Amino acid sequence: MKYRKLGKSDLLVSEISLGSWGINEGVERQNAEACIRKAFDLGINFIDTSNSYAAGGAESFLGEVLQGIERSQYLLATKVFFPMSPTDKGLSAPQIRKQIDASLSRLRTDYVDLYQCHRYDPDTPLEETMMALTEVVRQGKARYIGFSEWSPAQIEAAFSFANTEHFVSSQPQYSMLWRNPEAEVFPLCAANGVGQIVWSPLAQGILTGKYQPQQAPPKDSRAANDQMNWYLLEELFSDRILTAVQQLKPIAQEVGVSMSQLALAWVLRSEYVVSAIIGASRPEQIVDNAGASGIQLSDDVLAAIDRILGSVIRKY
Repeated sequence: MKYRKLGKSDLLVSEISLGSWGINEGVERQNAEACIRKAFDLGINFIDTSNSYAAGGAESFLGEVLQGIERSQYLLATKVFFPMSPTDKGLSAPQIRKQIDASLSRLRTDYVDLYQCHRYDPDTPLEETMMALTEVVRQGKARYIGFSEWSPAQIEAAFSFANTEHFVSSQPQYSMLWRNPEAEVFPLCAANGVGQIVWSPLAQGILTGKYQPQQAPPKDSRAANDQMNWYLLEELFSDRILTAVQQLKPIAQEVGVSMSQLALAWVLRSEYVVSAIIGASRPEQIVDNAGASGIQLSDDVLAAIDRILGSVIRKY
């Protein structure tokens, strides 16, 4: 496993990191525990979660499973924004203070390495949010702060305040099929010392090649799981996209990698990307995905991928 420095922080993050969205949402506990153990065995050192995943259940699960593992051996990130109750939501100062303490309690730790705004809160003045996040860092409850899916204007505004902590991470959706952040978000973040930890690098599993056009999804896939398929983007599952993805299989075979490794190596080719967050329901998926670290794709391979996907890429 190779590691990259996260923005202006001193965090060295594994190129492949482990997400926890599926915990208590369709991934059985025994499998989830096995996935975490396998991730550590393979050198994955970054675990991403959120207070909203399974309404706190993912954090509580991690708090239990990570007991007994030396805290300095892994990096832990969580998020805040989405509703935890009818009245608990957003990025106001009272909410950030309340939610960081609740997250730390569930995670059974004194601090997280990265505390992220899960989305932008239009109902709270940005300065209030930044001051509250600064308080969290200066109290030692988080080492660094980040954001997910903010617009360029929102990102720029966050750097305009004096005497506040600065973001070091961005968590956008990014894959071969979803390239929206490339034009503005990536270069803007780089100019401000912000690294990218990207989510859905396999485009919700489509880039594994397991979904066939005009066929029902495999029974063991997330698309076939009613507890987990509610979030899937219908536009990504069009026959047009699924057909194009199938044409990537000969490229993966020629390079000597799996389809998942091809997709992850493509994401990691970017100088802006620090790590790709994967989700897994079985340890063997962790093994396959971790194998993408260090793979270098030639210019010819990258050009061939663009030719195949050119008409279905989301860039806006």
